[in-house]
Amino acid sequence: MADSRPQSSTAAFVTQGLTKTYGEGPAAVHALRGVDLTIPEGEFVVLLGPSGSGKSTLLNILGGLDRPTQGAAYFKDLELTSLSDADLTRYRRDHVGFVFQFYNLMPSLNARENVELVTEIARNPLDADEALALVGLDKRAHHFPSEMSGGEQQRVAIARAVAKRPTVLFCDEPTGALDSATGRAVLKVLTDVNQRLGTTVIIVTHAANTAQLADRVIHFADGGIRQVIRNDTKLTAEEIEW
Repeated sequence: MADSRPQSSTAAFVTQGLTKTYGEGPAAVHALRGVDLTIPEGEFVVLLGPSGSGKSTLLNILGGLDRPTQGAAYFKDLELTSLSDADLTRYRRDHVGFVFQFYNLMPSLNARENVELVTEIARNPLDADEALALVGLDKRAHHFPSEMSGGEQQRVAIARAVAKRPTVLFCDEPTGALDSATGRAVLKVLTDVNQRLGTTVIIVTHAANTAQLADRVIHFADGGIRQVIRNDTKLTAEEIEW
């Protein structure tokens, strides 16, 4: 079959007709309904919508954690939807970082050791201390998760994700469990990662304030894209209202 992708030398992701259905018959849940999307490289992108709108399902497919029912998804020249499980594992290892709402740190390891879990398997990692310095926690390297605030634990999780030098960083509700001051600090770290390392950052959230930071805001509802807005008046993390 001929390659019918939209041709763009700067696209990080392209999807065509992406659908995802859970279950069958009358009880089937249509999480994605024919999503066509292009995300340029190096952007800070927010997928915005209520719970159940399909945004996390899209993130999981682009991140190589799930497969669509129909349609195609590409990462640069790589067709994700045709990869074997082993190839998807390599894709995640070599290109993708994940940050989730709940930090998923190992409680028996200190901050540096949690970051080193990734640096030991990555091809060209940052030094663990360098990654912690990037998120402002170089002086907390020997502290355990139980000795840290929620915001500090989330920043360790971000350091762990960026230590592998990912091409793209996926964040699923990264500030959902945080207060306003701590949430702003975490968002500042994510914008720094985007600007200083050139990493494509894609955030899934229902918090509309986060959209003020983004280069591109993709509004989701009922399994589809309702609107894509290019933001020409970005705010800093310190400027956004909570």
